[in-house]
Amino acid sequence: MEKVTHLDPNRPSPRPQLQRAGGGDGEIPVEAAPFVRLAMLDDLLNAARANSLWPLTFGLACCAIEMMAVGASKYDLDRFGAGIFRPSARQADVMIFAGTISRKMAPVINQLWDQMPSPKWAIAMGGCTIDGGPFKYPNQYAIVEGADLLVPVDVYIPGCPPRPEALIAGVLRLQEKIKKGKAFEREQRPS
Repeated sequence: MEKVTHLDPNRPSPRPQLQRAGGGDGEIPVEAAPFVRLAMLDDLLNAARANSLWPLTFGLACCAIEMMAVGASKYDLDRFGAGIFRPSARQADVMIFAGTISRKMAPVINQLWDQMPSPKWAIAMGGCTIDGGPFKYPNQYAIVEGADLLVPVDVYIPGCPPRPEALIAGVLRLQEKIKKGKAFEREQRPS
């Protein structure tokens, strides 16, 4: 092997020159392009957030029974990264509404939503949560006709009550939405 004592700029390099994609400096060589995957910071953060959801369960009626079944061993929501139901809103990033929301419960929901750290998401599970269900009729006074009137809902899961598989599909849909979204979006409240 030849010992280099000084560098001659006119001497040709023994290494083959790589053709650059696009011809500019700092770009990935054409030969390396299939083997290199560059991820943006948003993609990395969103993938981490999507695969480690901490749900706060807010069970108000019969849909809550199906929601509890998802946490059991038969359905095992933990294999999708969302299995540990949080006891406190301050530890959660997903609120799952399951059941009929009464007007007296609305301030509690707003308070819990405000306690959750950002970014945060909401899943509305069941017909009663989505639009009032069978309790929606003219001049009714006690039922909130949809969780989206209180907080921004990301995923709707219809049914009366929806099966546990539907909640799992809803969690997977939320994960897809999180992965496609912006990591640093601002929260918008319904007006």
